[in-house]
Amino acid sequence: MIVVFVLAALLVLAAFVALHWWAWRRLVRDTTSGPGPARRTGTAVLVAGPVLMFGALVAEQAHAPFWLQRTLGWPGFLWMALCLYLLLALAAGEAVRPLVRRLVARRAGVEPREVVRETVPPAPGAVPPAREPEAESEAESEKPAAPSRRLFVSRVVGGAVATAAVGTVGLGTYGVLKGPRVKRITVPLAKLPRAAHGFRIAVVSDIHLGPVLGRGFAQRVVDTVNATQPDLIAVVGDLVDGSVEDLGPAAAPLAGLRARHGSYFVTGNHEYFSGAAQWVEQVRELGLHPLENARTELPAFDLAGVNDLQGESEGQGPDFARALGDRDTSRAVVLMAHQPAQIHEAVRHGVDLQLSGHTHGGQLFPGNFVAEAANPTVAGLDTYGDTRLYVTRGAGAWGPPTRVGAPSDITVVELASKQA
Repeated sequence: MIVVFVLAALLVLAAFVALHWWAWRRLVRDTTSGPGPARRTGTAVLVAGPVLMFGALVAEQAHAPFWLQRTLGWPGFLWMALCLYLLLALAAGEAVRPLVRRLVARRAGVEPREVVRETVPPAPGAVPPAREPEAESEAESEKPAAPSRRLFVSRVVGGAVATAAVGTVGLGTYGVLKGPRVKRITVPLAKLPRAAHGFRIAVVSDIHLGPVLGRGFAQRVVDTVNATQPDLIAVVGDLVDGSVEDLGPAAAPLAGLRARHGSYFVTGNHEYFSGAAQWVEQVRELGLHPLENARTELPAFDLAGVNDLQGESEGQGPDFARALGDRDTSRAVVLMAHQPAQIHEAVRHGVDLQLSGHTHGGQLFPGNFVAEAANPTVAGLDTYGDTRLYVTRGAGAWGPPTRVGAPSDITVVELASKQA
């Protein structure tokens, strides 16, 4: 098993090095006329980027001093996103490069290399005609033009590649930092009494407070949630990426969450990487009610919560029987469960609605295809048997503070009674 892991790691490393060599060749070597400040600067960037990225990953996993995690986090994780879009943009650049080359050659009045001119061989014994001075001058002037055209084409394509990658990451990062947007959906529940028609649950997931997203981001989330004036707030896991000691101050604004029926919390997989027991106590002190395989009876329906699947590694996994057993099955029940994959147990236990996160909607296109392969539902409302499942894309981001094709959201789920 260890041998397989080492071989896989070496293959990933080799692919990573090959990508950066390709990027250096196309974006630095081919766009500069020779050694100089521009080439040295480009080379330095393409060496420092991956070093910072691996440094950020190692610092986070090794629980390095928090100041070091923060120092490496921004440039390192942003480079992770930039790598992805440089790869996609470079692949597109290779496809259009021949077209750009032909277009430039035509505009210069020169036939592309692929076109071979037909020539008529001279008759035996014939003396070749003397070249006119003007023709000779034109031929000589064309000699240095070829490398100039190649350099021009490389700069046009390389500039487009770099602009597309940096622009995509820049816009995706701005979208995260400005805070999640509010999304609203209505979910009819057969067992919901008429008196609870219009009950609003603000669903918040995957805030991922850590070395990059801190206290200011938490405050924006709290302000956005409170502005929706929900009846209940459901925080469905992956609140943090770090210890209470490091991130307690960043999570402090959560004490400002306001809802008529309170705020509730269940663990996500990242809580178990960060000290789940400590965070459960911390959110309790902040005024949230942790539901650890537990259920509470609200006036119109039951609200239940189960631990994340990652908790099984600590003997604290989800226990549906404990959370949902011996309940009044005539009442509607809403379940908070971090991962959409928990829906199948929810169906077996007669849950009416499950609220989940975890997927980030893929976060970085084309990551949505990977998320689709690993989860029954990536985002939005779905139905499994008699159970509805809603998956939010989450409020924050893991790793790169960047989203592309999967905007962050806080969802207000409005429950509808079929008796209304």
